[in-house]
Amino acid sequence: MIRRIVPLGFDSFGVRSMATFVETDDQKILIDPGVSLAPLRYGLEPHPLEWQRLDETWNIIKQYAEESEVLIVTHYHYDHHDPDYPELYSRKTVFIKHPTENINISQRDRAAYFLAAIKGLPKRLEIADGKSFTFGETTITFSKAVCHGTNPRLGYVTETCIKSGGEKFLHTSDVEGPSLDDQIAFILNEKPDILFVDGPMTYMLGYRYSFKSLEISNSNLVKAIRETSVHTLVLDHHFLRDINY
Repeated sequence: MIRRIVPLGFDSFGVRSMATFVETDDQKILIDPGVSLAPLRYGLEPHPLEWQRLDETWNIIKQYAEESEVLIVTHYHYDHHDPDYPELYSRKTVFIKHPTENINISQRDRAAYFLAAIKGLPKRLEIADGKSFTFGETTITFSKAVCHGTNPRLGYVTETCIKSGGEKFLHTSDVEGPSLDDQIAFILNEKPDILFVDGPMTYMLGYRYSFKSLEISNSNLVKAIRETSVHTLVLDHHFLRDINY
């Protein structure tokens, strides 16, 4: 069974992150061990309290990484991984988004830097896209690469579903919605009980995120509630950056 799901760093905590720790009967898993701050938000630089929260959250992530057996990197943005702390991955099983396929130039460069930094450190390193891996009673299933948002401009990510003892937890990474068919299809196919969604990017509504995308995302979230076993839905990350939150 899934014993614990611990959100470690989320935008609702005052940082940019979706770092999540999941403990099952036989595995301890950390998804996206990274955290950052927006360089500018509504024309304002980070407040000293935000820098303090950044340090606090990173220390928490490091603590949970130490006790985790599995680390997952769903893509190569710095709020989802930290290439400058490679020892985090030492002696771990590490699942990564494919570093050269379905990826934009920026993330390809970051992936190469990250892989060079952790070379020789993980106990096991696997490309995750579209695959499933089983450890005892725990199965980790990854979506194929789906767009980071409504188009490939920012690259691609992998969604993650963890199953243990008949329970399922699903983490969407950075789908900004979900507004695309393949993003919501993974959720509907996996039928999670607990769903962590990064949510529609309303803080850029009408600029880099269309009203149509918001409408589709809302419809897909309703569909996820109606057509899956979900009893707990958490909306955070992009959704929490709206000034009206």
